[in-house]
Amino acid sequence: MNRVVVGFDFSSGSAYAVDLAIDIANRWQSDIRLVYVKEKNEDEAPIRAEIERRNAGVAHLLKGIKLEYVLRQGNPADELTAQAKADNAALLIVGTHGMSGMKKGLLGRNSYRTIEQSPVPVLIVREDFNFDKALETIVVPLDNSDDTRHKVGMAATFAKTFGSTLHLVGLYTSQNHDIRRIVQNYVAMVQRYLDKLDVKYVTKFVDDVKNVTQSTIDYAHSVNADMIAIMTEQESNLSSLILGNYAQQMINQSDIPVLSVRPKQVMTDNANY
Repeated sequence: MNRVVVGFDFSSGSAYAVDLAIDIANRWQSDIRLVYVKEKNEDEAPIRAEIERRNAGVAHLLKGIKLEYVLRQGNPADELTAQAKADNAALLIVGTHGMSGMKKGLLGRNSYRTIEQSPVPVLIVREDFNFDKALETIVVPLDNSDDTRHKVGMAATFAKTFGSTLHLVGLYTSQNHDIRRIVQNYVAMVQRYLDKLDVKYVTKFVDDVKNVTQSTIDYAHSVNADMIAIMTEQESNLSSLILGNYAQQMINQSDIPVLSVRPKQVMTDNANY
């Protein structure tokens, strides 16, 4: 697969992002590009020296892949997403303190801007997440919106890579029979798609959901999840609650890594189910 791009600024959050990137890239046999976004008058020499020292320290973990870096200058979100585009990246990974110029954390407006602009799926990693095991359990919330299934292709890629189990969570946000039937139909479509790929999954329906974000996070905690896969854009119908606000809330509130996918990032063959 294509290169994995990682935002890096020496913070613990970005260091965890690099750790996860190495695990993923080794399995995908993809090279890794670290991106440090420097301030206008920041001296490059000590930055390069420290990055090279750290890269040498993890070189023994690389299994036939390269770990390279680049320094860029400008708005961190702009520069990181521009690098992902230039590298034709398969994935962009950012820690919660993952880019120079955002020392207080890549959360809120800045993280969402990165996701909005990114040409590829973005994996947001909090520095306090426990990485003592592989990505074994991935939660995939599904509502009644047209785009809700489109993240499943990328989630299935991770599941195949790690031998993970996908937890399909059908979210009933209304008692309306037609809306509930749509959710059921979408879940069934995803199940058939995963059966064809031979991806393991379990299914759970959550009823009378008032707070979609919290319901998803609560379920993820109950199964000791390692990742939550979400869409950042979905149809803005009145009965759908997984919209832009949901994505922002999920990124800001989840202590579990969040994989964010937009419809325009989805390959057509992954969406036809």
